[in-house]
Amino acid sequence: MSGSTKEMKEKREGLVLGSIGGTPIILANSWFLIAAITVMIFGPQLERNFAGLGWRAYGVAFAYALLLLFSVLIHELAHAIAAKLYGWTTHKIVLNLWGGHTEFDFSKATPGKALVVAFAGPVANFVLAGLGWLVAMLLTEATTLTTVILVLLSNIFIWANLLIGAFNILPGLPLDGGRLVESIVWKTTGNQEKGTVAAGWAGRIIVVVMIAVVLAVPLLQGQQPELTTTFIVVLLAGFLWMGASASIKGATMRLRLPAVSAGTLATPAVSASIECTVAQLWTLRGQFPQEPIVLFGQDGRPTAVVDEYALAHVPPQAALITPASAVARSLSKGAYVPDVASGVELVSYLAQLPDTEYAVINLDGKVTGLLSQAKVVAAMTGKPIS
Repeated sequence: MSGSTKEMKEKREGLVLGSIGGTPIILANSWFLIAAITVMIFGPQLERNFAGLGWRAYGVAFAYALLLLFSVLIHELAHAIAAKLYGWTTHKIVLNLWGGHTEFDFSKATPGKALVVAFAGPVANFVLAGLGWLVAMLLTEATTLTTVILVLLSNIFIWANLLIGAFNILPGLPLDGGRLVESIVWKTTGNQEKGTVAAGWAGRIIVVVMIAVVLAVPLLQGQQPELTTTFIVVLLAGFLWMGASASIKGATMRLRLPAVSAGTLATPAVSASIECTVAQLWTLRGQFPQEPIVLFGQDGRPTAVVDEYALAHVPPQAALITPASAVARSLSKGAYVPDVASGVELVSYLAQLPDTEYAVINLDGKVTGLLSQAKVVAAMTGKPIS
């Protein structure tokens, strides 16, 4: 990816705040929404509970949103620093609607290293909570409005970091604690993807328990669930459910990759020179009534696929003078793969091509089949071809 393309993609994600050690830090556009919600929810509450604040209550609520952002930033930086200590490439840090995420290369990961990197974030929040407690201790004699606000912000900072740290160690993806489940299953089975699937399902269970507690406990006590709390928990539950589902889907697709083979998925095909005529193609079609016909150029490489409708509608009197290329759809340069190609190698190569079909060749360079993009996608997702 070129530098300009990468920068444009980052700007679409949100506001680029800067970079640390070459890792860009992006404030997602969704953060401004959660900041506004924070001010609208906590501003009036602070104004009621602390009469002396007045309009300043909304400023304190916004300061809380900024402190929360700072806490999330330190959390993600801890992930990034731990990853860099293991030599992992860190691509970016994104601070978004409900927190953030650090994107890095997991190719060198082991169960133990993945666990250390995951728990570096919550540990950083517990350290911040401790620092906030020390600040609060220095401000115990709050006599002026300014010191009262500082004490209030210190307490908010302490509890916010305790909450972020404690919440993130819950054992389910996309939370950091999900890496514990993933690492245990990974270590036991020797397969990271199986661990990710297990951790994703654990994350879904956490979501169900969260909603059940928020809704069921008040109802069992004969009370109505608190509207603001319910709203926040439902939004958070939705975010967690999507993250867990994405983890499960991605890992499940990776589990299927070894079975994605060009030779296995391809439809058997025959080949002919692009310099032949339609009449010669008709003869070939008579010998092989079902197989697709792939045309190859002077260099022997596949260049086009015969269109069956066009081939069938050439007038008989024109068959001897109509070139095969006139009834074929072109393939992109390089749109062919060895029949032994499989897994990540195959998918990565096909992803670089604009085509929806690819010629399959054997080790001698002879065309043996035609592979459709739809079949590859179906094999990866486990869904039938629509």
